[in-house]
Amino acid sequence: MTGRPQNDLLRQLPHQDFELLAPFLQPVEVEAGHILHHAGDAVAALHFPCGPTLVSFAVPVEDDREVESLLVGREAAVGIAAGRNPSLTYSRVVVKLGGTLIRLPRRALEQAQQRSAVLQEVFSRYADCQFAQLLQTAACNAAHSIEQRAAKWIISAQDRIGQAEIPLTHEQLAGMLGVSRSYASRVIQMFKARRILATRRGAILILDRPALEARACCCNDWVKKHWDEVLRATTGG
Repeated sequence: MTGRPQNDLLRQLPHQDFELLAPFLQPVEVEAGHILHHAGDAVAALHFPCGPTLVSFAVPVEDDREVESLLVGREAAVGIAAGRNPSLTYSRVVVKLGGTLIRLPRRALEQAQQRSAVLQEVFSRYADCQFAQLLQTAACNAAHSIEQRAAKWIISAQDRIGQAEIPLTHEQLAGMLGVSRSYASRVIQMFKARRILATRRGAILILDRPALEARACCCNDWVKKHWDEVLRATTGG
């Protein structure tokens, strides 16, 4: 492919390193609900979300429910934590918001990393950041209320897609939080009553971002701080 995709990780690579990957990058259009991996699948390729595309990692719990453990957007890639060793996915990896993914075979990345110490360093740092995000999510699920977590997830989604209207249903939000749809709907109704959010068919609209941030936990801020510190060296900051 030609040019840089709308993915921050790929756009931040030095020119010579991006060129090592460019011949193997394949754009794929996906819809919401598309499953990239089932639990136990081998990871044969990385997928880089572009633009507003969002991918989530869902871990099964009791009563046939799942809890979102990681949300990945244009800032990184899916499959990146697998590194250079053979890997099996632990969770179900599903497209939350449809759009474009850039597919890169793992073998092509491994060969490029053998030629570039920069690529080795960049992908290692991104893997560290995603692991930190997983740890923070585990702590968040244990320590914070449903209201705080809902506000956090909605803010996180907006930061990744870059718009106030988020194509997110009550059922999808419930899946992110690991609660019933009725519970998620009650939280949304509470935010609507305070004129923080509005809803449209299949979407949530943020009316008052500062008020939503005031009701969210600080987990997004901690993760962002870690990402900024760990990735600064890769971008010359």
